[in-house]
Amino acid sequence: MALTDDALRAPSAGNSQGVAVLVLEDDAHRTAYWMASTDAAWREQSKRYQAMSRAPVIVLVLCSPSMYVNRYAAPDKASSGLGESDEVWPVPYWHGDAAFATMALLLGAASEELGAAFLGTFRNEENILKAFEVPDTWRLFGTVLLGHPDGDDHPSASLQRTRSRADRVHLGTFHDRPGTSEVDEGNEAGFGD
Repeated sequence: MALTDDALRAPSAGNSQGVAVLVLEDDAHRTAYWMASTDAAWREQSKRYQAMSRAPVIVLVLCSPSMYVNRYAAPDKASSGLGESDEVWPVPYWHGDAAFATMALLLGAASEELGAAFLGTFRNEENILKAFEVPDTWRLFGTVLLGHPDGDDHPSASLQRTRSRADRVHLGTFHDRPGTSEVDEGNEAGFGD
């Protein structure tokens, strides 16, 4: 089981399955992430950038408020009133579910003796989502950097375990998924059971 599969087994409100991950493993995608998420001045001044930018795997944790609204508009959940819009939710469960998935990913990384860091989304969300063709119905919850604590990030079995064939795992761009040619974002069945 891949780390991302384990992470996506985390609880999901109403089984909405509105959390996905975008895995960036090649140099071009990792560079694109840093260019979209930071600016040259920050990269030059940051004491952390050199170490963080060496992470061989970057995982964007995404959530879709509209999937939760659609799920809670279904007959078995309609009485909640949460199927009207994301604005009526007193607590945005999509953020909670994304946090559960992120924690599962971090714990999985620790059990594989990988180094991991969580980066919150404070700015540049739009740039990041655009760079990786993420539809505007999705939000970036945060980013997880994965690598070996000693910086020796040669390919290994533990890092390879970040790859997955789950329907909610995308590689490189949102529309790239192992085993499929395209994502049908409106097909709820395409996002798991």
